[in-house]
Amino acid sequence: MTVTAQAADLLPRLRRWTAGSWALPAAGRTGSRADAAAAAAQRLADLAADAEGRPRRPVPRLADTSLGDQLTVLLDDVLRTDDPVALPAAAAELAALRTALGFR
Repeated sequence: MTVTAQAADLLPRLRRWTAGSWALPAAGRTGSRADAAAAAAQRLADLAADAEGRPRRPVPRLADTSLGDQLTVLLDDVLRTDDPVALPAAAAELAALRTALGFR
């Protein structure tokens, strides 16, 4: 599945999650679903920075209910690079996040 197809399927769902949904344990990882999403957000930001030749910067941890929007913005940053290394890496990141969040 392409990164845009994965994003179209996953990210709108996450924007509707409640704080309780985010607080559940992540599948196969230590921490909550929110922790897994925040880590994915950082990795997406790093992919965009690397593709654009910018220094990596820490992504601020927002309220759990804002993580869907944050992931959407950071993924858009990766997509705009059109980098042949960053795009498949972002797709792999979304696939891993999907698994950690309990989607099949």
